[in-house]
Amino acid sequence: MLSRINKVVPPLSRNLKRPALWPMLLFFLIAPLATQTSSNSQTSSISDLKVAPDLDARLARFKPINMPFHQEGLSPREVQLVHKLVDAANYIEQIYWRQSDPEGLKLYLSLAGSTNPHDVKLRHFLKINGSRYDLVDEMKPFFGTNSAPLGRALYPPGLTREDIEKYVQQHPDQKAAIYSDFTVVRRKGDVLVAVPYHVEFAEFVKPAAAALREAAGLSDDPGFAKFLRLRADALLTDDYYQSDLAWLDLKNPKFDLILAPYETYLDNLLGVKTSYGAAVLIRNEQESKKLEMYQKYVPDLQEALPLDKADLPSKRGHLTPMEVMDAPFRTGDLLHGYQSVADNLPNDARVHAAKGSKKIFFKNFMDARVNEIILPLSKRLMREDQAAKASEEGYLASTLMHEISHELGPNYSRTPTGQREIREAIGGSFSGLEEAKADVVGMFGLQWLQAHDVISKEKLEEDYISYVAGNLRTIRFGIAEPHGRAEMMEFSYLSEQGAIIRDAATGRYAVVVEKMAAAIAALAKELLEQEATGDRARSEAWFTKYAVLPPELQAALGKVSDIPVDVEPIYSFEEAIQ
Repeated sequence: MLSRINKVVPPLSRNLKRPALWPMLLFFLIAPLATQTSSNSQTSSISDLKVAPDLDARLARFKPINMPFHQEGLSPREVQLVHKLVDAANYIEQIYWRQSDPEGLKLYLSLAGSTNPHDVKLRHFLKINGSRYDLVDEMKPFFGTNSAPLGRALYPPGLTREDIEKYVQQHPDQKAAIYSDFTVVRRKGDVLVAVPYHVEFAEFVKPAAAALREAAGLSDDPGFAKFLRLRADALLTDDYYQSDLAWLDLKNPKFDLILAPYETYLDNLLGVKTSYGAAVLIRNEQESKKLEMYQKYVPDLQEALPLDKADLPSKRGHLTPMEVMDAPFRTGDLLHGYQSVADNLPNDARVHAAKGSKKIFFKNFMDARVNEIILPLSKRLMREDQAAKASEEGYLASTLMHEISHELGPNYSRTPTGQREIREAIGGSFSGLEEAKADVVGMFGLQWLQAHDVISKEKLEEDYISYVAGNLRTIRFGIAEPHGRAEMMEFSYLSEQGAIIRDAATGRYAVVVEKMAAAIAALAKELLEQEATGDRARSEAWFTKYAVLPPELQAALGKVSDIPVDVEPIYSFEEAIQ
């Protein structure tokens, strides 16, 4: 049984299917898009306008992989619970498009009735990216000519960071609202207005909250039911603190849910505005048990970091729940483009200080990434003896430590003007910096575990090799995407330090194991200090220097274009985009 779209689509959206309205609607949707592309209005297809000519090649970068919903062992009530969570997640999808690219959403909807092959391909690629901007091609448009705005649809067109900083200096009473994680900024004449998310997106958060409350009524887990009700309240107030604390209190839940505006990947202007994402989760008990050994070392890893102790708040007594889950349905920023295999949430520094964070590993997505991309890449790009050592377990170890390390390091920046949120202090570069910090501190943590005989030297070598193989995979997303920018910087720095080398004769890369520890420690110190000081200029200069794709690596990556860049999940549930 599939979750029905008519439970998800607001009544107004269903009017789009009325034939009498369609021609007029199509004109108003496409007219503004066409003006920035082609002057030829006599085309038979929307995609005859300014569309990238190589859609087939772009689509081939993403391999469709089934992510089925396995109902075996679930009661009818539990199956119904999952469907209610899917309904809520589908409302989150509607919000994400309106944050990412409202004009792209109009285009996507306008193509729904077309059977023209070019239109079908264009619509497919819009769905993959959640916008008109190619996540693998430096966020360049594949429809039209306008580049992706730094702040996407979260800010008025043309507004710059300097404009905002000048405005809040003149209107200090409005700074908190404008810099809030949960507001969109709009213009009213010369005035900037911060509109709360729960107001801007009320059409979708209200029914999403109702679906969560219905799901709570179907749950046999009192803790999970409490969390769902609190998260429903949070959607209507933008105050996620209590629901985040309740989420961390869950004890080995059979079902779990990510559903909130958490990440700031869309905001490259201020680096503070969050985008909505959702994932419906079902516990993988066997794999979850394997993670228990790591949990007890989190406080020790924090204290071992190469940073002033004043910037390392204690993690002792904090919660560090770790779950391995299968995700049969994801939407919003967990669906489009880069397919995450793990998450460390929530991102609220207050929650980290009070309780900690949760690490979630998406087993079905991890399997797909490793088997379809990372292992094939390592066989083609790494020295043969090392390629044989790249493994799913090694990649899982680096991913696990990456997620743990999002919680490690400073909670706030110490700046000349006082304590500030790290993301606010660093600005648009924050997402890339934080992803790099988590990568490198994670590898530093694996070195610490080996030094304390928790893992063997052979296992650490396997982890190093698998980490670098993962770098090669992520760099293919380009330096406009935060993960790609982060791992390009890491790869460049480690190469500069001689910890990664390239054989000029074969073009293959190898890890120099004996140089990795010192290079990782030095890079961890640098990135941790950037966050601790909130030094935006230092961070921007660092990434400008190192997040550069060298010609020889670009050439090597060009030779493996037959290997997909990422997977495209195919779900058992209907996906609603309205």
